[in-house]
Amino acid sequence: MYLSELTSRLADGFLVTLQLLGWSMLIATVLGTALAAMRVSPIPPLRALGVSYVNVFRNTPLVVLFLITVVGLPELNLLTGSFFWRAVTALSMYTAAFVCEVVRSGINTVQVGQAEAARSVGLTFTQTLRHVVLPQAFRNVIPPLASVYIALTKNTSVASAFGILDLTYQLSDLIEDFPGSLYWNFISIAACYILIVAVISGAAALFERRVGVSR
Repeated sequence: MYLSELTSRLADGFLVTLQLLGWSMLIATVLGTALAAMRVSPIPPLRALGVSYVNVFRNTPLVVLFLITVVGLPELNLLTGSFFWRAVTALSMYTAAFVCEVVRSGINTVQVGQAEAARSVGLTFTQTLRHVVLPQAFRNVIPPLASVYIALTKNTSVASAFGILDLTYQLSDLIEDFPGSLYWNFISIAACYILIVAVISGAAALFERRVGVSR
């Protein structure tokens, strides 16, 4: 009976954690890439906006950001939706700042001559960035980007403090309900996080090898 309940709760928490991670990863990647484009833009106001975003969100504690998005903004009717999507918003906005810096560093590794050649054949800044610079930039930042996603995996545990039934929340419940199996509960939850991290690391290594072969 205990084993079946433990497995059921772990599966539920694992699914919620994967959903948090998946949506936050997707939104943070898109937003972070847009911010990186703004940071290298020839338009000063866009550059200033990108710099300001990174400075604010990278230096704001994640718990404070959770409090703002989960409690503060909804009280002011500035953010609606379930606790899950509020948590996704907090994680995405926070992680996007780090994705931005990683992608920007990748953009800086692309030789300037390639962008100049693209502009010389009539491509706009946006087209040059999309078709020439960003594909090469992402190839150059696979390992650091994977590190950001691994950090995001661990950051999803903060959502448990705000009522999201993820793995960490399930751990707290299991400790209360089955105090005699403390070590087994810890090992089970840790194994789930290790599995996620291993998949991200393995996928990053695979992509990096394929990129290396294509070069």
